[in-house]
Amino acid sequence: MHAKSTIAIIGAPVDLGAGRRGVDMGPSAIRVAGLGRRLAALGYTIEDCGNVPVEQAEAIPAGPADSHHLPEITAVCSRIAGLVTAALDEHKLPLILGGDHSIAAGSVSGVAQHFARRNEAIGVIWMDAHADMNTPATTPSGNVHGMPLACLTGDGPAELVNLCGFSPKVDPRNVALIGLRDVDPLEVRHVKATGVRAFTMRDIDERGMPAIMQEAIALASAGTAGIHLSFDMDSIDPVEAPGVGTPVRGGLSYREMHLAMEILADSGKLVSLEVVEVNPVLDVANRTADLAVEVLTSALGKKIL
Repeated sequence: MHAKSTIAIIGAPVDLGAGRRGVDMGPSAIRVAGLGRRLAALGYTIEDCGNVPVEQAEAIPAGPADSHHLPEITAVCSRIAGLVTAALDEHKLPLILGGDHSIAAGSVSGVAQHFARRNEAIGVIWMDAHADMNTPATTPSGNVHGMPLACLTGDGPAELVNLCGFSPKVDPRNVALIGLRDVDPLEVRHVKATGVRAFTMRDIDERGMPAIMQEAIALASAGTAGIHLSFDMDSIDPVEAPGVGTPVRGGLSYREMHLAMEILADSGKLVSLEVVEVNPVLDVANRTADLAVEVLTSALGKKIL
């Protein structure tokens, strides 16, 4: 079991950063799939903090064409950051439920703020079919859920880049991107220029998940206090995870996902985690939310034996 035996669950029902609606129902679907009960069975104490308040898309203007709903996303990310920092200050493990991936701009900022106050840095393992490193200058859609990792490494809308009053939140050399298979043309240049370590599906096919995860953990923990896991359910193949915001064929298999999480759990370096982009509107009998709970329980120490 993780050293921090109390888990603070923070719901972030945000779909303002996505092009397709419905991921705002993700936190509820994950809870319905038995998240609290299944984590408690591993020996954790569970504190569910409920959901952060989020504006309803129909009630507000879309805002800037290159960064839709940016003011509202910034406000909710600021709330998330505060809750995450408070949880860590109280020696709890923050577990954030998305919502679209724009929420990571808030959750990682909160983690980074807690450790920055102790003059420590963090690393990030970002499991995703997409790089999430667009900026308003490169985005083809204007959807902010394609920008959070750029913001966290110091580039993007100033409101999100400067959350908590400092930037970058994480050194790109301590970031591992795993599962890439759909990257926008202008985004490719940004990924390569920043120095984050990107592992594509070809890398996983050629080298195998154990080698990828060991390298990712090594670089994310080099000189840091620990690792934040940001897990986008679209990193898993849509055959297994049909209910996601932006599905892409050819993703992680069921066993590759579990193996990655088990190796991360074994490292003992996880300090916070989130799962995002569960879209119940597109799901089949809550399969993807149930799988999200499996991701989280494996990351938090569930073993076969």
